[in-house]
This record gives sequence, C-alpha cells and structure tokens, in this order.
Amino acid sequence: MFNPMSEKKPLTLKRLMWSVITIACGVYFGILVLMFIFQAKLIYFPTSQIIYTPAALRLEFEDLMLASPDGVKINAWYVPAKAPRGTVIFCHGNGGNMSYSLDVAENFTKMNFNVLLFDYRGYGKSGGSPTEKGTYADAQTAYDWLLKEKKIPEKEIVVLGRSLGGAIAANLTKDRSPRMLILESAFSSVADVASKSYPIFPVRLLCRYRYDTSEYVKNLKCPLLVIHSPEDEIVPYSLGRKIFDSAGGPKEFLKIKGTHNEGFDESKEVYVKGLRTFIEKH
Repeated sequence: MFNPMSEKKPLTLKRLMWSVITIACGVYFGILVLMFIFQAKLIYFPTSQIIYTPAALRLEFEDLMLASPDGVKINAWYVPAKAPRGTVIFCHGNGGNMSYSLDVAENFTKMNFNVLLFDYRGYGKSGGSPTEKGTYADAQTAYDWLLKEKKIPEKEIVVLGRSLGGAIAANLTKDRSPRMLILESAFSSVADVASKSYPIFPVRLLCRYRYDTSEYVKNLKCPLLVIHSPEDEIVPYSLGRKIFDSAGGPKEFLKIKGTHNEGFDESKEVYVKGLRTFIEKH
C-alpha cells in the first residue's frame, strides 16, 4: 500500500538542508558586503580626547596646527631636546591619538632627539576624516614643516612608524632621504594582515586600502630598523619579517617580547638598547 509519509520525510530533510545552506550563504555574503562597505571602520579607531600632553612628563612643547595641502588642519606637538642631535617624526597607530604615544617623546628626548608627534585627520584635534591618501598627506605635511619651518636637514631626521603608522612612515620615506627609518610592529600590507585575521573571507579581493609597507621599503635610500615581537597578537610576527625581507640596503631586525601594544614596555630594556645601538651605528 502506498504510504505518502515515506515520500515526505526525505523531501522535508532535503528542504531543511537547502534552507540552512541558503541562510548560511546569505549571512556569509552579507558579511562580505558589510566588510566592503565599512572597511574604514575596521582600519581606523580614532579618539578625540587628549588624555595627556608632553607636559605630563615635564617636557616643554609647541602645540601646533599645521595646514595640509587640501586645507585640513593637523594638530602636532613639537618637543625640543636640550642638546639635539637630530629629530624624530612619529607616525602613530590606528587607535587613539598622539597622546597615547608619549613614550616616544620620553625615550627619544632622553637620547637628545627633538620629537614631532602629530595626529592624522580625524584623530585628536585634527580636522577631517581619515583616509589612506589623507594619512599620507598628513605625514608629508608634518615632515615638510620640519624642513621649512625648523630648517632641519633631511639627514638629521629619523622617521618612526608604529603599527599602521609603519606603512605611513614607509610611504613618507620611499621618495625621501632621511637619516633612517624605524618600523615598530608594522604589517606588510592591509591585505596581508586582513587575510591573517579573517582567513575564511576573500579579503584580498575586497580590500580597498593598501598601506603596502613591503612595497614602500624596496628602494629605501636610508637604513631601516624593523622591530617586532613573536608574541604580537594583532600583527603577526611573520609580517614584520616580510617587511624586513622586502627591504634592500642597510637593514636590521630587532626581536622584542610582549603583545602588540605592551611589548615596548615589557621589553623596554631590550627595546631602548636596540634603538640606541642602531642610531649610534648609523
């Protein structure tokens, strides 16, 4: 005798499977769309509140508003050393603002370097909103201010970049001739770090941002120091090594310990000694 239920069971199960697959595909492609549209939200994490100024470290400083070529006002702090042997321009990471990087001013003024900290557009008190092209222009604005207003020769400038700032520092340096370039916890490109963070998504096809540090360091005209920790949980150690391997000319690699944001404090003795040694050598 024909039993209609014997035909409905496999049909219902098949429909359920297809429903699950359809929903999963819809969610997957929905995430892809969101990742493509809101990439800036995954890259830039600016804050407007200035938590400290160099005065908290008893350092004198000039509070500046610099005008970028497209008219955006860029906030910067110039911290002079008492007996300067050079000047460091610092490109900070993708989160917070320059007030979170006062360790740079403290470390380098102790080594008798002037320090110029600045905020990208959209960060701190700087105007506008961050873009890749805009961050490059902001770094160039700060660099040009040192050359034109402070009359500092390029050969006395050290360009320093941390995390995202590493790509910005490398881009700034690729067509310039500063004394040296130092990259801390930097990634080789946005596509590289994104593919490590989101391996199940075709992020290389989705990326609208480059920040291609490995490409920028290929033809440097100055010595390069790459600093990275194998314990970095945000930017894999292998990407720091990739930058180093891509660079030509004089280069050195300094391995430190600790996490992405805390490694410089956790390895302070090794870190500062490595900086001093590299600077003295070059």
